[in-house]
Amino acid sequence: MSYENVNSTLGADFRLGNRPSALAAKLKAVVPAFLARYGLVVAFLALWQISASRGWVNPAVFPPLDVIFSALWGSISSGALVDDVAISLQRAGIAFAAAVAIGIPLGLVMGQARIVEQALDPLFQFFRQTSALALYPVFILLLGLGETSKVFVIFWATLFPLLLSTIGGVKEVDTKLIEMARTYGAGRLAIFRRVVLPASVPAIFVGLRLSATTALLLLIAAEMIGANKGIGFQVMNAQYNFQIPLMFAAILLLALLGLAANAVLVLLQRKLCRWAQPAA
Repeated sequence: MSYENVNSTLGADFRLGNRPSALAAKLKAVVPAFLARYGLVVAFLALWQISASRGWVNPAVFPPLDVIFSALWGSISSGALVDDVAISLQRAGIAFAAAVAIGIPLGLVMGQARIVEQALDPLFQFFRQTSALALYPVFILLLGLGETSKVFVIFWATLFPLLLSTIGGVKEVDTKLIEMARTYGAGRLAIFRRVVLPASVPAIFVGLRLSATTALLLLIAAEMIGANKGIGFQVMNAQYNFQIPLMFAAILLLALLGLAANAVLVLLQRKLCRWAQPAA
C-alpha cells in the first residue's frame, strides 16, 4: 500500500472517530439551553406522570399523561374531535379577523388624531373594564343563543388588547424621526406610511398575540353555554360524563392550538420586523 493510500485511510478513520465527539459537543451545548428554558415544564410533566402512575394522586381525577395522550390520539384518529376543532377555529378566527379589521385601523387613527382619542377613549375605557363574560348574557339577549353571540363575545374581548397596543405603538414613535421626515419635506401621508406605521408594527404584534390568546380563552367560555359542538363543549361534556382523560385531552388540544397560533405570529413578526430584532 502506498503512502498516499495509508495517509488517506488514516485521515478518514480520524474524521470518523471525531464525529461522535462533535455530536457530543453539540449535545453539550444544546441540552443546557433546552433545560434552562423548558426544564421546569419537563419536571412538571414527569412529576405528573409518576405521581398519577404510582397512585400518589387520584388517577381518576388526574390521569397519567400516557392515558391522556392515548385519549387525545383516539379522539383525533376517530374523528370525534376534528369537527369540534374546525368549528372552534372558525368561531375564534372570525372574531379575531373582525378585531384585526377594526382594532388596528381605529388604533392608528386614535393614536394620531387627538380629537378622536378624546372622544372615544372614555367610552372604550368604560367597556374595557367590564368583563366580556359579564356582558355575555346581554349579548345572548340581543343576538340569541346561536353563533352570532358566541362570535361577538370573543370579538368584544379580543378587540381591546389589540386596540390599546396599536394606540400605544403609535404614541411611542420617536418624535425625532417624525421631525426628520418633515425636514426632508415628507407630507402627513408619507410620514404615516414610512415612519409611524413601520415603527408601530412591533407593538401591534404584541396586541395580536394577546388578542389571539384572549380569543381562545373566551372561546371555551362561550362554547360552554348553549353549544353542542366545539372544544369547550367537549370539555364540559366529558366532565359531565366523567370522561376525565378525554376532558384533559381537549384541554391539551386547546393549549397546543394556542401555542401554534403564538408561534405563527412570532414567526410572522420576525419576518416583518427584522430591523427590530436585536443584533446577534
